[in-house]
Amino acid sequence: MKPVLVRSTLAFSALVLALSGCLQDGGAISPSHAANGSAAGTAPTTAQVPPPAANRYGLPDFSGLVEQVGPAVVNISVTQKMARGGATAGEDPFAGDPFYDFLRRFGVPVPGMPGNGGGGNRSPEQIQQGVGSGFIVSADGYVLTNAHVVDSAGEVTVRLTDKREFKAKVVGTDKRTDVALLKIDASGLPFVRAGDAERSKVGEWVVAMGSPFGFENTVTAGIISAKARRLPDENYVPFIQTDVAINPGNSGGPLFNLAGEVIGINSQIYSRSGGFMGISFAIPIDVALKVKDQLQKYGKVSRGRLGVTIQGLDPDLAQNFGLDKPAGALVANVEPGSPAEKGGLQAGDVVLGVNGQKVDNSADLPRIIGEQKPGTVVRLSVWRDRKARDITVTLGEQAGEKALAASPDHKNDGAGNKLGLAGRALTGQEASRLGIPGGIVVEGVSGPAAKAGLQNGDVILGINNQGITSVEQFRKLLDAAGNRFALLIQRGGSRIFLPIRIN
Repeated sequence: MKPVLVRSTLAFSALVLALSGCLQDGGAISPSHAANGSAAGTAPTTAQVPPPAANRYGLPDFSGLVEQVGPAVVNISVTQKMARGGATAGEDPFAGDPFYDFLRRFGVPVPGMPGNGGGGNRSPEQIQQGVGSGFIVSADGYVLTNAHVVDSAGEVTVRLTDKREFKAKVVGTDKRTDVALLKIDASGLPFVRAGDAERSKVGEWVVAMGSPFGFENTVTAGIISAKARRLPDENYVPFIQTDVAINPGNSGGPLFNLAGEVIGINSQIYSRSGGFMGISFAIPIDVALKVKDQLQKYGKVSRGRLGVTIQGLDPDLAQNFGLDKPAGALVANVEPGSPAEKGGLQAGDVVLGVNGQKVDNSADLPRIIGEQKPGTVVRLSVWRDRKARDITVTLGEQAGEKALAASPDHKNDGAGNKLGLAGRALTGQEASRLGIPGGIVVEGVSGPAAKAGLQNGDVILGINNQGITSVEQFRKLLDAAGNRFALLIQRGGSRIFLPIRIN
């Protein structure tokens, strides 16, 4: 089974009903009675937590840390309306849930769960409950959690460790970072202190608190196993990777360092089964707090926008562009009319820095630009034609993503060459549909072209920053390029550079 990234929430209420019926002598499990009874509503948590004392085995004792910061961690219950059949958007909300699989395997009827005898005569619209975690960030009742915890929620309830419950208002959510801000009507609450996620080190101890599978106030510990981890389709978050046990229901809970400072929000796990398998990911607290400030002030998050498609550099590409090392963000495409085009940015430029801040990895650029307000003037350090230069760009506002759709009609006119590919020039109609001057449609690959990753249907737009509109021009540029060069190609809705090496 292919491993997937799983957001760790869990629809739980029906499971509680089923388990309650299986336990004897009043041993029913209920999230509302799982709290540890720690005092809350006292003076805000601001004092420095003493370092955990080592026990006789030389391992840290986290009990003092838990006692100090635990009251600021909350359980979040949500209710949402479900479509007929038990899913909000045509999906089974219990898919991959190990408790659900366990109950179905042993034939335990679970009210409201589809396909196991517990559905009965369902109404066209059901109310489904779920649980997650969160933590208080100010004494006046602001709470941080994951956006996916409260997504589509009709009602949100925040429960403190002293069993007090509050109806929460969703101030705002930001799906790009998976951060949500809630507000409860209370004062004098305990709250967490924010640490410096940048200063945290791989290998140091960290502690997570939350409600895995609905078991409130659960504490797990481990180490940071990597930093600045980039995940698929996550352009704005350099995740903290840990081996702390995180499971469905932990989402939105805090990740603490040993000083009792929160350094992240537990968000995702990497799993084959839907449960913890040794790798979990947290959103760095500095990223979350920047989102929190905008949500609190404006109710939404505005991000700066360049209007470019970028890719990373490997050693071959770096050498082709004359760079000493593969650092920066390679511009593969500049959107017409975008702030980048107006500022003079070009395809083939390598962005090395923004306002003096280095762009070491291509994934750094979207985050750095996204943290700027629309309308901000930024200075880009750019590598072009083997020389460094500065470009000034006035940022636009980030909007929804859009993609070009390419569906050329293939008709091979035989463009054989040392690359080992066959192709033809785009027709005027095809180029117009794609919004480009022209290019070569790849219709067969072998040799160096196949080794480099070129595929049938790719459109070659240029060689080493020189545009291509005809097969004849392509052949001339190819002959002059030598044995190491970079092709700019369009694949689907994306543009990327491919380094080519001909032995």
